[in-house]
This record gives sequence, C-alpha cells and structure tokens, in this order.
Amino acid sequence: MNETEFLALAAGVLDRLESQADDWFSVNDVDVDANRSGNVLTLAFDSGVQVIVNSQAPMQELWVAAPSGGFHYRHDGQVWHDTRGGPPLHEALSQIVSAAAGQPLTVTV
Repeated sequence: MNETEFLALAAGVLDRLESQADDWFSVNDVDVDANRSGNVLTLAFDSGVQVIVNSQAPMQELWVAAPSGGFHYRHDGQVWHDTRGGPPLHEALSQIVSAAAGQPLTVTV
C-alpha cells in the first residue's frame, strides 16, 4: 500500500472512532470528548482517562496511547493487527474505552 492509500485508510479509522464517541455520548450517556487534530484523535473521558490514536504514515501504523500502555497496529488488508501479538485494534480499543467509561463499549474500525 502506498502512503496515500494508508492515509485514506487511517483517516477512515479516525473518522469512525470520532463518530462512535459521539454515539457513546448520545446513546450510552458516556461523557467523552473527541478532539481531532490532523492525524491525531484524543478521546478524553470524564474519568480523567485519555486515549490517543494517531497514524504514523512512514511506518504505515496506527499508534494507540492509553493508561494500559502504548500499542502499534499494522493493517494486513483486512484487520489492524498489534505488532506485538496482542488483540486486533477493534478488540483492544473496545477494552480500553470500556475501562475508561466504566461500562461496556464496542469499537468497530
């Protein structure tokens, strides 16, 4: 995949996450503020937890920073896989945001 394709794919993920955060507020009454600046999306929960997702075009990876650690994901054509063998991006983010919100939330990317 070339850089343009990667950037479009990564932007789609950030767009969907931002939209889901809006839905969590309106549907689940989860107080979360989604702030987007270029290729960086910050999810700030009322619990004080921040989750940051950003794209790294030179490495063609999405990076996630959360209280549980820092994670890197590469797309294989279908799924964003953790470069260290952890769960795929959607599962990891579901766990992270659920812990931050104090209730089960599902992330789709």
